[in-house]
Amino acid sequence: MQRHAVLRRAFVWTLGLLAGLSPITFAEAITPQEQIQVNASRATSSLLLLRGEGFQKVHLQRLEADLAALAADMQGMKDSAELNQAHQALVTQLRNGVSYGPGDEHVPWRYPEDLSRSLRDFLAIARTLPRAQGDDSELAAKIEYLGVQYLARSYMGTFEIAREQPDTYLGQDERLLLPAIDAQLAPLDDKNDPQVAKLKTRWGYLRAALADMNSKSSALISVSGRPFAPITVDRHTRALTTQWMDMF
Repeated sequence: MQRHAVLRRAFVWTLGLLAGLSPITFAEAITPQEQIQVNASRATSSLLLLRGEGFQKVHLQRLEADLAALAADMQGMKDSAELNQAHQALVTQLRNGVSYGPGDEHVPWRYPEDLSRSLRDFLAIARTLPRAQGDDSELAAKIEYLGVQYLARSYMGTFEIAREQPDTYLGQDERLLLPAIDAQLAPLDDKNDPQVAKLKTRWGYLRAALADMNSKSSALISVSGRPFAPITVDRHTRALTTQWMDMF
């Protein structure tokens, strides 16, 4: 009887401890469905960085690592013929982007459109995969997608979002995605957690740059008139989404 009483007290204490922990500790882990979206956007950003920064070896190595990560994700998606086809199409466009070599003069004028479409098609199909009930935040995927938009605008001049899907993140730019991400992060404001504080600080820096993207204008100039900062945005984007996913 005494042992049972001790166990009951321990159980009640444990429940009280769990109730007091930050909700982020028990949020849904990043699902395979979102992970492949993140890695597809990351691979695209790496290609843009590679081309935009003069084909440096470090950027090529990162692209290869991102493609390998995406291929590993796809191992669990063998039953989806449509997704696998879209994956191959995206990889082809990314490989094409490497094969053209440095210099815009070697790049077909329709390549930015083809690259944008292949990423959008892959992400759209990935979003149709089954997911856990209530798993609809896609916060990391949204941030990485915004990062792609910023790098494309910096290096290629354009990135075509899925305007036929205005109700999904694929059809949205910073004007809708930034407030949406703010709303998703807002519940963390009252958490006295060093990890959360670091994440929110990084988001503040990244948000300011993304808000300056000026997607509403066809002129390739930021809202503030300052030069684009793709390397900084890329670094903060990947660091923030990595931190977010590691918090689960």
